[in-house]
Parts: sequence; structure tokens; C-alpha cells
Amino acid sequence: MHPFVKAVADLRFENCFNPYVDRCEIYDRQDAPLQRAQALSAIVERAAKTDIESIWIGRDLGYRGGRRTGLALTDEVNAGAHTSRWGFAGERPTVGAVVAERTAAIIWTMLDQIDAPIFLWNVFPLHPHESDEPFTNRTHNSRERRAGEEILAFLIGMLRPRRIFAIGNDAAHAVRRIDPGLPVIAVRHPSYGGQSQFVKQIRTAYALQEREPMPLLL
Repeated sequence: MHPFVKAVADLRFENCFNPYVDRCEIYDRQDAPLQRAQALSAIVERAAKTDIESIWIGRDLGYRGGRRTGLALTDEVNAGAHTSRWGFAGERPTVGAVVAERTAAIIWTMLDQIDAPIFLWNVFPLHPHESDEPFTNRTHNSRERRAGEEILAFLIGMLRPRRIFAIGNDAAHAVRRIDPGLPVIAVRHPSYGGQSQFVKQIRTAYALQEREPMPLLL
């Protein structure tokens, strides 16, 4: 396990699922935590040897996306695209029907149009949920945020991206707290009515050609 992934795996908080050590008894395969840790380790190892164009930073893992895949801003529909960008084919760590996530769908619609090496991460790298309700999402608290920012600072120092895309206000504030001098571009989070603005901002930042309008995902 890469030292960075080990640092993430060591994070323990109440009402948080750590996909690199925790196993969901309903949806996970027996070795799911190990699979997720190995996939993330492989991505980090490759990214550390690459001239990273940018890191895209979201808020935290969601129960329909990163909780299952262990990959930030990525659901099971797009997990194969995520690992293939880094030159390997990961195994699916879950059983049952493939689960889609709205935010991941929008993120990956844009990433599919961009060839640059982009690393995906979150301010808080675990899945925070409501008490006794593992399949819910909640915003990370201040203690969790501080731990996440330490991990994020570790990641930024290791990868040294040319720029950072902060997806949503939580991400933008976190990056600026780490280092106000970092080259950060704040963009709208694609959820809660922000899809059109997010798409427009990413198209502008990467000089992408206009495509047919994306259907609004509800």
C-alpha cells in the first residue's frame, strides 16, 4: 500500500465509512477494502511519476459513488474509465447491480472530453453518513475537515499540479486554507442546480468545443 493511501486508511471517525479498511456487509465482496486500497495505490504511484495538469477536488465521498469504488468523484458506471486513464483495469469490489451517481455522471461527461492527466480527490476522503444510516450522505464536520486538509496538503505537495479545480465552496475554502498561493480555480458544484454552470466553466477552462446540450440530471 502506498504511504499516501496508508495515511488515508488510518483515518477513523464516528459515522464515517473508510472504503480502504471498512467492508459493507450488504454490497461489498470479501476483499473489497483491499481491492479499493490497491486501486488507489496504483493510481497514486502512477500520478506521482506524471506531470499532473490538475487536481479536481470535491467535498467528500458519497454512498452511491466513492463509498463503493474508493475513487473520488467516481461511481461504478465510470470506475473503469477512471482506472484506464491510469493504465490499468481495476476489479469491481462490490456485488449486485451497478450503481450510478449524478455528480459522477456529470464529472465524467466532462473528463471524457479531456486528455490531460487529472487527479480526482475530495477535501474529506471518507464517506460521512448520518448516525445508524450508512446509506446517506452528510457534510463532514470541522474535525473531519482538518484531517482531510492534512491529507490534501500531503497530496498537493506530492503531485505538484499545475492548477487545482475546487468543485464547490467547501473545496475552494479548504484549498485556500492550506495555501492561499495555490493556483486554484473555483467552479460550481454540478449538483443542486449547478450542472450548467459547471459544464460551462470546465469547457472554458479547457477550451472544449461545444457539444449537444447535456440533459439535466435530476
